[in-house]
Amino acid sequence: MGEMTNEAANLAAGIDLSQFFQVFFEEAGENLESMEQKLLNLDIGNPDDEELNAIFRCAHSVKGGAATFGFADVAELTHQMETLLDKLRRHELAPTAAMVDVLLSSGDALKAQLARHQGNGADPIDTTELLFAIRGLVEGGAPPPAARPVAAKAPPPPPPAPAAKPGARLLELTVGPLEHVEQADQLVELFKEITDLGSIEPLDAGRAADGMRRFKVTTTTADNDLIDLFSFHVSREQVALKPLTDGYGFHAGNPGAPAVEPAKPEVDPGYGFFDNAPGAPNPHAAAEAEADKPAAAAAPAAAAAPKAGTAPRVEKAAASAESSTLRVSVDKVDQLINLVGELVITQAMLAQNSKDIDTALHQQLASGLADLERNTRDLQEAVMSIRMIPMSLVFNRFPRMLRDLAGKLGKKIELVQVGEATELDKGLVEKITDPLTHLVRNSVDHGIESPAERLAKGKPEHGTITLIASHQGGSIVIEVRDDGKGLNRTKLLNKARERGLDAPDSMTDQEVYALIFAPGFSTAEVVTDVSGRGVGMDVVKKNITALGGTVEIDSAEGYGMTVRVRLPLTLAIMDGMSVGVGEECYILPLSSVVESFQVQPGMVKTIGGTGRVVEVRDEYMPVVDLEKVFEVPRFDFEHVSNIMVVVEAEGGRVALLVDELLGQQQVVVKNLESNYRKVDDVSGATIMGDGRVALILDIGSLVRRSRH
Repeated sequence: MGEMTNEAANLAAGIDLSQFFQVFFEEAGENLESMEQKLLNLDIGNPDDEELNAIFRCAHSVKGGAATFGFADVAELTHQMETLLDKLRRHELAPTAAMVDVLLSSGDALKAQLARHQGNGADPIDTTELLFAIRGLVEGGAPPPAARPVAAKAPPPPPPAPAAKPGARLLELTVGPLEHVEQADQLVELFKEITDLGSIEPLDAGRAADGMRRFKVTTTTADNDLIDLFSFHVSREQVALKPLTDGYGFHAGNPGAPAVEPAKPEVDPGYGFFDNAPGAPNPHAAAEAEADKPAAAAAPAAAAAPKAGTAPRVEKAAASAESSTLRVSVDKVDQLINLVGELVITQAMLAQNSKDIDTALHQQLASGLADLERNTRDLQEAVMSIRMIPMSLVFNRFPRMLRDLAGKLGKKIELVQVGEATELDKGLVEKITDPLTHLVRNSVDHGIESPAERLAKGKPEHGTITLIASHQGGSIVIEVRDDGKGLNRTKLLNKARERGLDAPDSMTDQEVYALIFAPGFSTAEVVTDVSGRGVGMDVVKKNITALGGTVEIDSAEGYGMTVRVRLPLTLAIMDGMSVGVGEECYILPLSSVVESFQVQPGMVKTIGGTGRVVEVRDEYMPVVDLEKVFEVPRFDFEHVSNIMVVVEAEGGRVALLVDELLGQQQVVVKNLESNYRKVDDVSGATIMGDGRVALILDIGSLVRRSRH
């Protein structure tokens, strides 16, 4: 409600509206994201009516909430956007690229405004230029810059003063059907608390037979703001407003005009175009637009619109869709995961202690333990899936970024997304977003050539950036590919030597490409001399390494390059294979295990004096002796390890030499670094069923060890 302050709302019948702020901010953010995606996908030449309606609904939802909570700046901008979008969906205007640009910029401004209201300490956002541009487009095209008023950069004008509004309107408020008459009494008390709204008095004495309550309302406040206020006590569908004629036969909603068909409610589009809406340039704009448009029967949109004051159908549909989801804080989910982890440990302990019981004598106990194991696994998978979100959540931010960058740089770029349904833990998604954004920006800015340059090289003028997400073993691999100019080995070597880095000609291509991760490359000079690839790449690598991941680069000069980010699936619970070495037990992530076999004489060969390899089906792979890696003390000196487990990570395989295979089970991953310290070749620890602590091996680290 544009005229009502947050403080006044807080006084209303003891309701603290701030308790709803977080829900509003989350829903507004989702609506703005949805609007941005739909604008980017809009076919300007042949727009889809449903898409235009969906974009309009997004803006309307944000405006409704902003007006309710008194965020006048947000309501003003969204109201102007609504006006433009309404003309588009009614085909009174044809969409243009300029309109999409202005609406996208408005979405950015709204995000900044909402962030400020959330308390990020930013200065108020100046939307004067945006409002001016939208009004120009609504009138049929933005005026030339020279025609803009001198005060265009001044702070936006305050909302119209109450004195400038039309006189008080007389409305009939209908509430119901109600289960409890007290709900209506609460509404009356609520209205009396907020004196700015006007006055209210019952039209019926007590509860009507149909469960409805009717009131006479005298107010200058917009209808939708009143409905928003009342819907905190009853559902939106239970509230209706219609004009009420006064004793002289005049409609209070249109002072001074004779009433025509007083019993018939005014038709309203139902989307928030009411008199006095925040930011409305003309108090009677809605009525004028209503008079100009064709009869309701001729326009599907108008035919579908509800009567004045009733809840729009789109709002009802949105409410029913929302009811299928539940907002839960991440802290609660983490707590649930921890509890399930403890349950898994307890179940493993019961399984360990009951493995020697006679199932014939204790058949019921054995059956119950088997059911417990199955139910625990199902529960664990269900709980873990709650935190898993698709990579599309990250990928969806790039179309807008590419559109803006391509326009700014005069380039033509297409985006291809593969594997956006691949799921990753929410915590990891949040941390990987910034590094990926930087990689994509570098590809656009410095990898993809200009259209003229590409045509001269015999390439299509549209450059292509491909984002790929996939699961490989126990890792997720995210690739950023471009078909641009690639990296120049000679320039990289020369630049490294200028920076004082050790860069002999004997370096492999991979080692040369890795030079761009050195901090010394992050200078403006590199932008012009070495494809600009070094800007901030050291930060990218640092962030990914902090997540336990790796970054690899492949490049072909003139044809493009690929940056491959490999991250562990850092889940709280995983399936593992336990192996024994001496008296110790180690856990291998089951997703990394390929096979195991008994070592036969002649299979293991020594190379280079110290290294050993094993031949498996005409393929040689390095042997990693876990006893030596972890310096396991051995008391049975005669024993010789003769079992190998082949594991795979980061595109390489190694054979781990162990004493025995102990079995497979679910293990709860505990962070070793926070509970003890960082241990090489170990990614975490777990508690076994017998209470012992077992280390979970970092297969990627073991593979890298074998390579060196």
